Amino acid sequence: MSHSINIKTAGQSLEQAKKAIVMIHGRGGSAEDILGMSSYLHVDNFALLAPQAENHTWYPYSFIAPVQENEPWLSSAIDLIDHTVKLALKSGILAENIYFFGFSQGACLTLEYLARHAQRYGGAIAIIGGVIGEEINRNNYKGDFAQTPIFIGTSNPDFHVPLERVEATVSILAQMNANVKLMVYQNAGHSINREEIDLANEFVL
Repeated sequence: MSHSINIKTAGQSLEQAKKAIVMIHGRGGSAEDILGMSSYLHVDNFALLAPQAENHTWYPYSFIAPVQENEPWLSSAIDLIDHTVKLALKSGILAENIYFFGFSQGACLTLEYLARHAQRYGGAIAIIGGVIGEEINRNNYKGDFAQTPIFIGTSNPDFHVPLERVEATVSILAQMNANVKLMVYQNAGHSINREEIDLANEFVL
């Protein structure tokens, strides 16, 4: 199975906007839900692009399951993110003006996509996520972020996303020349908090 191309949009039109943000929902969530987060973010003049996963899930198992168990869903999900990014590029928005926001399963997908397609972007915000796979396959990750700001917020402990994987992800992104800021909140639950939104606005947007 694969994801059909279904991208919800809001904010400025791609033709008018100088900047775009790709917003990636979590498991069980929807493109509309994640677009609703934009009211808290400093994205007034952005085109907002939110791809929708089939059946509200990007891949069936945990992000730290063996990769082959999550295929072909995972590759299809990454392709859909790439398609979304290319829509913005085709409309004339530069990669350095493309931003990302992902939560939970969407944060994992955001970080995996970025690590596989590193270049200078506007920035990225990933709340509770890490790169995908039982083992980290460093060979998949190439390129230079040229100091793209990436903010990662997480809870410790988090039932779905072990802190150790988040820290390993930070280390990979930093080695690829990203400017990464990690905030770990004790017992914060699987949610987005006010401070994360403030830091996302200040550090990335």
